[in-house]
Amino acid sequence: MATNLYFSQGVRSEQELYEDIIIESLKMYGQDVYYIPREIVKRDSIFDDDSVSRFDNAYKIEMYIENIEGFDGEGDLFTKFGVEIRDAATFIMARRRWKNVIAINENSVETPFYRPREGDLIHLSLSNSTFQIMKVEDEQPFYQLKDLPVFRMRCELFEYNDEDFDTGVEAIDNVEVAHAYQTILTMPSGTYDFDVGETVTQVNTSYTIVGEVARYDADALKLYVAHSGATDGTYHTWSTSAPVEGADNESSFTPTAVGEDIQEGAMNDNFDTTAQGGDIDFIDFSESNPFGDP
Repeated sequence: MATNLYFSQGVRSEQELYEDIIIESLKMYGQDVYYIPREIVKRDSIFDDDSVSRFDNAYKIEMYIENIEGFDGEGDLFTKFGVEIRDAATFIMARRRWKNVIAINENSVETPFYRPREGDLIHLSLSNSTFQIMKVEDEQPFYQLKDLPVFRMRCELFEYNDEDFDTGVEAIDNVEVAHAYQTILTMPSGTYDFDVGETVTQVNTSYTIVGEVARYDADALKLYVAHSGATDGTYHTWSTSAPVEGADNESSFTPTAVGEDIQEGAMNDNFDTTAQGGDIDFIDFSESNPFGDP
């Protein structure tokens, strides 16, 4: 026996009305967030992973936070390596708004963008937190009026891993400024012009080092450079015997000193001292494995 011919749940006008109500509800009870697509720089074909990612765009859109009593996840954990914050959240976004705000700008023949992707980021200005999408549910609620009007995204707090942020939104780009590993280049006396995000290079005999300006302290004459890498694919440090050139050769200087930036709360010096023979013996480099390499 077939379903009743006089009732239909697949009328397009009713589906659009349902979507309008959902969008209006999200605008009333949701939060303004930034959706940040991840750009794959170089995919590892063996592990199907991208060791270095870039985030160049951020789209402001309304989303509803399903967690009404606080973030999910394991919360704040005290471990032997310090405090770990493992917050999680679920965001709900209307499909129509996704198409009109994000997909219309990001979709292309080479990289189809039909739905939110795992690995992309969501920045919540309310708590100044950045979350990474771990799972996208596209069938909840399940075919209301024979339609799927929303995306439900299960997210975890983003852990920075030397990614490049150039979205133009200061609150988001500050993630890189605060957490990226940086080399400090001390400049001789003079007047220079460097901008955050600017590319700087140092040409040596057989290779060229390229980096990105993370911070420029004109008073202390220090240039903080992140994402340093050499054109020959091997590790090199910045030199004090070759000039560092800014973009379009606007500024140039030969560093008087090269050092590393110790981030606030980091224990680089402590581990280095211990590893080199400190009093705690935290790291033991003596042979202890008779069946393999020491």
